Amino acid sequence: MDEVEGQPAILIMADRDGGYSKGHETRELILHTALHILIEEGYRAMSMRRVANDCGIKFGNLTYHYRTREDLVRELLEAVIRSYEVEFDQIIHLKGLPAERLQRICGFILEDIRSKKTTHLFPELWALSNHDAFVLGRVQELYDRARAPLRDIVGEMRPDLSAEDRKAIALFISASMEGMTPFGGYEKPFEPMMPALERIALHSALLQKS
Repeated sequence: MDEVEGQPAILIMADRDGGYSKGHETRELILHTALHILIEEGYRAMSMRRVANDCGIKFGNLTYHYRTREDLVRELLEAVIRSYEVEFDQIIHLKGLPAERLQRICGFILEDIRSKKTTHLFPELWALSNHDAFVLGRVQELYDRARAPLRDIVGEMRPDLSAEDRKAIALFISASMEGMTPFGGYEKPFEPMMPALERIALHSALLQKS
């Protein structure tokens, strides 16, 4: 498996051509390179010319695949969320009680938060979305799709709740976990406490009728 600074690759690309062509390989190289720059140095460093240079390709070759940086960011985030959706889909289709699947999803997210790629990537996107409407839209879409399996499981556990209540609970669970990133993420001050925080989070995520 390809890696970014020791972390597993988190990209699943959409197939434009119906096969694994050389164009697909080039786009995969571009996306992994852009992701590496974004994680290691931030969005400002991820210029189109920098990506082309680090890929070892001509600038014109890069713009053949991605005409603008916005096109590149759009497909990069799409590849990221598709990878998470594959993980969530595997958990959702496991046998067992909904509460067990909810715990599995929460456990996966909390473990993922402790990785370098997530600790660096998502706060970078959060900060950028405060000033860039394009990135804000892509980040909102990413998180909405990531919360979909949570909404489904909450619905299984609590069919008595309205759709809006399920949406609110899924948002609360997601925000509670994502909010741990600057505190318990990769090389953050409370990273050693993450196993204990995970137990608390998993316990609080179990839904009880009031």
